[in-house]
Amino acid sequence: MHETDAAILTEANRVMEICNACRYCEGYCAVFPAMTLHRSFAEADLNHLANLCHNCKACYYACQYAPPHPFGVNVPQAFALLRDETYRRYAWPAPLARLFERNGTVVSLVTALVVTAVLLLTAGLTAPGTLVHAAVGARAFYRVIPWAVMAGVATLALGYAVLAMTIGAVRYWRQCGSAQVTTAAILRGVHDAFTLRNLGGGGQGCNDKDESFSTTRRLLHHAMAYGFLACFAATCTAAFAADILGWPAPYPWFSLPVILGTLGGLGLLVGTSGLFGLKLVTDPTPLARRLLGGDIALLVLLWLTAASGMLALGWRQTSAMPLLLAIHLGPQESPHFP
Repeated sequence: MHETDAAILTEANRVMEICNACRYCEGYCAVFPAMTLHRSFAEADLNHLANLCHNCKACYYACQYAPPHPFGVNVPQAFALLRDETYRRYAWPAPLARLFERNGTVVSLVTALVVTAVLLLTAGLTAPGTLVHAAVGARAFYRVIPWAVMAGVATLALGYAVLAMTIGAVRYWRQCGSAQVTTAAILRGVHDAFTLRNLGGGGQGCNDKDESFSTTRRLLHHAMAYGFLACFAATCTAAFAADILGWPAPYPWFSLPVILGTLGGLGLLVGTSGLFGLKLVTDPTPLARRLLGGDIALLVLLWLTAASGMLALGWRQTSAMPLLLAIHLGPQESPHFP
């Protein structure tokens, strides 16, 4: 094990042993009830507890042993660093995960720009002049970027994402997973994921910025997550209309794909903008600032995807649509890393 990894694991073990003796924060989130199941903590136990943490920081501000106390208990920071180590350890492929960890924002933006450039080059070569003229009528989008190119790049990106997440999940489960999983536990996990129960801070909200309680971060995460799901639903309904029903895009303003896409785009813009703003004003003491690059990269890519999609929708009858379409597809068809 790398010396840095060992130090992070040692610190996580130290704070959990203190927390397990105190147990003041048992009602705050899923970490502390799971912690009480152990008298000592193996590496797999700590990795699992770190991934249960939602970084709401309620335990930090409630803790009597937090800095400046000599114990210096800082659970959110210790678990953020350990959680990042688990991403690096279980993610696939490992070299790309390390590259993203060191400079996630630059890697993500460069990747998105490269894919966008490929799409623009394809459009320029297959239909010269199409990038500077309005394309209207049935199958207008495919006259700018051929369907085969659009679908091919999307299939590769989706295939990579599914493969990478599956391999990462298998690696994680082999070390941290339980031998017995009940249906009730699965349903409780799904419920907690869709409601973000663990960003509720035990009912009064989380410490989004400082010692005051708030549900702002929870609401912004909801806007971003459900906005993303609405956009995915818009893509699926559009594909069904085009490929099954034979109704080629673009679709009217009050059609199901456009309504879902508009609601999803607005949700993504509100959620990502708000979460980015929170990162600028939040108290940095309970955080692991060196992990900020990856967080910002994900928010920037989602914001660019939503903003370019909304602009492409609003200006789809103009000569700006071809360029906006390529910019919209670039971030969402580029591979992302944890």
